[in-house]
Amino acid sequence: MARPQTENLTEAEQRIMTELWRLGEASVRALTDALSPRYNLAYTTVLTTVRIMADKGYLDFRKEGRAHIYRPVLSPQRARTDALGQIARTLFGGSSKSLAQHLVEDNQLSLDDIDELRALLIERETAASKSDPSGDPT
Repeated sequence: MARPQTENLTEAEQRIMTELWRLGEASVRALTDALSPRYNLAYTTVLTTVRIMADKGYLDFRKEGRAHIYRPVLSPQRARTDALGQIARTLFGGSSKSLAQHLVEDNQLSLDDIDELRALLIERETAASKSDPSGDPT
């Protein structure tokens, strides 16, 4: 029976997923070798976590000889969207605007970051007005 997906990756799952996004696919041995210098993880720890991630549907695998080669099913974009959504819901009452305001007011964004966001917002606004020429936001 498949494990239910959690809303976000755990810290251990995130470490493994980051390596898989970088590598594309890997065996448990390759993941252990890549992660061990920074996190001192045992092969069995990585194996257990990878199996759980596969049960949750975050990873898929194929057999290559005796080894299983794992690849990510969850995209980096989806992982970010899910994580930020949970932060917005739990810490900012579901308000993305409050989350963004916090980043600005807490000096988490440089002036260059703000300029880039401003340009992105103008681009988004322009695209929205082209798709609805009446200018009606609904």
